[in-house]
Amino acid sequence: MDLHLLFDNLTNPALLFFVLGIFAAQLKSDLEIPKNSSKFISLYLLLAIGFKGGQELAHSNYTADIGWSLVMGIALAIIVPLYSYYILRLKFTVENAGAIAAAYGSVSAVTFVTAISFLEMEQIEYGGHMVAVMALMEAPSIIVGVLLMRIHSNGKKSYGEMLGLVKHAVTNGSVLLILGSLVIGFVASDAQAEGIKPFTTDIFKGFLAVFLLDMGITSGKKIGALIKKGWFALIFAIFIPIVNGITVAYTSSHVLSSDGDRLLLAILAASASYIAVPAAMRIAAPKANPSLYLPMALAITFPFNITLGMPMYMWFIQHS
Repeated sequence: MDLHLLFDNLTNPALLFFVLGIFAAQLKSDLEIPKNSSKFISLYLLLAIGFKGGQELAHSNYTADIGWSLVMGIALAIIVPLYSYYILRLKFTVENAGAIAAAYGSVSAVTFVTAISFLEMEQIEYGGHMVAVMALMEAPSIIVGVLLMRIHSNGKKSYGEMLGLVKHAVTNGSVLLILGSLVIGFVASDAQAEGIKPFTTDIFKGFLAVFLLDMGITSGKKIGALIKKGWFALIFAIFIPIVNGITVAYTSSHVLSSDGDRLLLAILAASASYIAVPAAMRIAAPKANPSLYLPMALAITFPFNITLGMPMYMWFIQHS
């Protein structure tokens, strides 16, 4: 691995605030970000990245890379939960396996945002269309996870119930916000975009640092609970992201020309959802254990990807 990339990433202020959050949790400090503030910041990050992605997309030439990125993203959102489910069934129940598989087939918007910060720090260009790829990868994995649970469960769901779950996945607030912001950024003129640049761009990294501090505190509190679940969950939460990320880092070279786009696709393949999927699973799989699939995604996979994962995938991209 390129030690320069690793050092740059590990000394990124936003990432160091994440580490501070974990440290505070382990010390049982009373440091915390108010829930309402945390929710506002997460909405802000989605809005800002969607708007900036729309602006970049409006100034992009439409190439085969855009089509291939969308095809690969949706394919990953279907394939990853499929094979993950059958690996997870070696140890977990149908409900737990389906919920975890859906989480790892879906994506983490915050991991994606952190990867963009990493690319900007390394001055590597990426396409605005990757925001649309991220948004489109949310729903398919949830649908696949629910279908797998239905197929392998004795309890059948009615057509109306399944339709409701699909609608819930598609109309998820984070998906609507990121896609809506993308469209708004796309149709806004340069002069109009410049008018809100202090909000969408100038303060972005500061809000990201605060949000990662909050994520660090949350992750630090959940690590202990996950360790009690056994080694299988811990190994899966690291091994599967590495397999997914490296595989996409290599294979994307055949269809994508931009290193930045390839890294974002790799990090999307390697990430796991800890917002959209848990919300959907409360409805789809009430018997699934949130203290299993949520800490796996948030306390293990997320920290791994933003610390070691990104420079690792970037190294494979640059040497393939």
